Amino acid sequence: MNTQKTSAPFLALSNKGFRALIITYILAMMADNIEHVISYWMMYQKFHSPELGGFAVLSHWLPFLFFSVPVGMLAERFDPRRLIQIGMLLFSSASIGWGYFFLTDSLEIWAAMLLLVLHGCAGVFWHTSTQILLHDVVEKEELPSAVRLLATARYLGILVGPGVGGGILIAIGPSYGIILNAFFYVPTFLWLINAPCKFAFKDPSKVLKIPVRGIADMVNTFNEVSKMPIIFSMILLVGAASFCVGTSYQAQMPGFAHDLGHGDPGLSYSILLAADAAGALLAGLILSNKGIMRPRSSSALLIALLWCLSLSMFAIINNYFYSILLLFIAGFLELAFSSMAQTLVQLNAPNEHRGRVIGLFNMFALGMRAGSGITVGLIGGVIGIHLSLALSSLFLAVLLLYLIYRFHFKLSLRAK
Repeated sequence: MNTQKTSAPFLALSNKGFRALIITYILAMMADNIEHVISYWMMYQKFHSPELGGFAVLSHWLPFLFFSVPVGMLAERFDPRRLIQIGMLLFSSASIGWGYFFLTDSLEIWAAMLLLVLHGCAGVFWHTSTQILLHDVVEKEELPSAVRLLATARYLGILVGPGVGGGILIAIGPSYGIILNAFFYVPTFLWLINAPCKFAFKDPSKVLKIPVRGIADMVNTFNEVSKMPIIFSMILLVGAASFCVGTSYQAQMPGFAHDLGHGDPGLSYSILLAADAAGALLAGLILSNKGIMRPRSSSALLIALLWCLSLSMFAIINNYFYSILLLFIAGFLELAFSSMAQTLVQLNAPNEHRGRVIGLFNMFALGMRAGSGITVGLIGGVIGIHLSLALSSLFLAVLLLYLIYRFHFKLSLRAK
């Protein structure tokens, strides 16, 4: 293997198929977050319910908890391109559904809950299958670069989404804006019709022999990776981070913005929404540069610990500009540790069970975020979102210290 080539910055962008994948991925991620901005804002204005904000987190991530491993196995059995297309159709349907209820002024809590669940189901088809497709689009030496760039693209979409969503809210309003948003998923759907995929060369008679056993697959896969320290530690890391904090503070951002005196749907609110995504984008550019912040399990754990501290400070501070800075730092740190964890898992996952291992990673990294809908969202409705976020972040810090002790300090003592 050419070591100079594998260490080149932005290596995966030399691959034509990956360039198309990442462009369409950014568009879909942007649309995903435009829907969040508009729907969360409208729900907050109509219901003023922290509990519904908590449900938004639960409904968005519970499908990942229950279906990531089965979808990963489906991607081993069937063409992952078609699974992603199913996700795009579900996303578009959710946006059009929101538009209908906004136009008719008939949105009720049950309808909001239904559309939030539909949006969550779309995500599990999209994210898990995309990570499987990534292995078919790029070469092995391009994979670390591709994983980092895809994680960066995710945050670029998160960064652009609030800005575009805020602009749409002001320019054409939420009703027509969210219907327009449905069309941002179309390029991804069209590209996937003939996108490069090695699945087309697999023998269907052999692929379809892979059994799917639901919960038994999750248990068996978990037992298998528990014997792989690098993969296991990273899965526990992202699972703990997702359960305790996740992205729950984003669903509660209208409340945080209101408390900071910037709750109107304008530039100030959009900047607050986009601050951590901007930090993540910078981290992605640094990670994609050769020789900088190479993925290591110990580094991922320490960076996650700093992420906890930055979020706990954001939760308790009452200054708008300092809040932007802390969210920017939090975004930088989150991209750094999460992309490191994902890279280590994808590089070390066994080829014969890659789909289910990546599915298990997504189950913990994304599915466990449903727990943050309770820790920050529902509990926030009782004790306040500021206190709930601060306590959740500090509790996560304690868990991370235990993981550092178990997987690094304790093992180093045994080695001696």
